[in-house]
Amino acid sequence: MLAETICSAVSAAGLGIAALTAYRKRFLAATRIAAYALVPVGLVMTGVVEWVSGMVFNPTVWAGFGLLALAWLLLLTTRAVERRSLAKQVKGGPAQEAVAPAASAPSLDAGSRSRPAARPNNAPAAGGEDFSDIEAILKKHGI
Repeated sequence: MLAETICSAVSAAGLGIAALTAYRKRFLAATRIAAYALVPVGLVMTGVVEWVSGMVFNPTVWAGFGLLALAWLLLLTTRAVERRSLAKQVKGGPAQEAVAPAASAPSLDAGSRSRPAARPNNAPAAGGEDFSDIEAILKKHGI
């Protein structure tokens, strides 16, 4: 009952402002203000205000929101743990060594996994791009 009264008062105030705006010969703005002022009364008449106020003041609804938040938090936590374990496998952690037998993969030392393949200084980079002028600038500055 209180929410309906407040919505009616807001609509009446909005229609008053629209009337003042129309008195000042700003009819487009007055029409826009009147349209916005009629929205709260329309919401009351359709029952939306009663539904929202029943939802806001109901403890069961808030418990439901709490359960949804808990479910969301659990899903995010499991995704983070899964990504972390996949990252360890990609970096060559203990999970990868246990899965792949030693005889199937060629033996590589730790340094050769992290270094890019060596290429001659005068050979262009992959994709046909030539970075020699960039390399000259970097050498000029001592980088």
